[in-house]
Amino acid sequence: MQPDLQRLFDLIEQQSQSLLNRIDSLNTDQLHHQPPGKWSLSQVFAHLITSEQLSVQYLKKKIQAIDEQPDTGIIEELKILTLIISQRLPFKFKAPKVVVDHTPTFNDAAEIAKAWNQTRAELKDLLGRFANNQLKRKIYKHPVAGKLNIVQATRFLSEHIIHHTPQIKRLLKQN
Repeated sequence: MQPDLQRLFDLIEQQSQSLLNRIDSLNTDQLHHQPPGKWSLSQVFAHLITSEQLSVQYLKKKIQAIDEQPDTGIIEELKILTLIISQRLPFKFKAPKVVVDHTPTFNDAAEIAKAWNQTRAELKDLLGRFANNQLKRKIYKHPVAGKLNIVQATRFLSEHIIHHTPQIKRLLKQN
């Protein structure tokens, strides 16, 4: 795996494992407790996993024609910077319909961990396929920011986890 991708992969792996460790001892009722108008812990984890799964599926399709894609430039750098800032602010964003429509229900923490670890293994395999000269190719389509390269896409996955971590911490305090 290219060093930049390895570094980002290691980061998101650490982030997800840290969050999974926080819910490991919770029972089903605690995972599914849903404050009025809010998501449950199970729903937040399902959202994170689903968005990552859909990203991996999209990237698997697009990598087949990666050499036909143009490179990213300053516009995409500005887009990812804006996206990062938006993920760090305490604003709510409506999940894209495709993510909502494909979000499963998990029964327990073991199912959540299994699904995320499986998705993460697929992501690791996929990231290992990128050659150095392909890192800047427009291969990922974010629902708001548009086309990004694989480094920017992986950075977004990390920022998405960062965005939902305060929500998870609040829900854990309520249990």
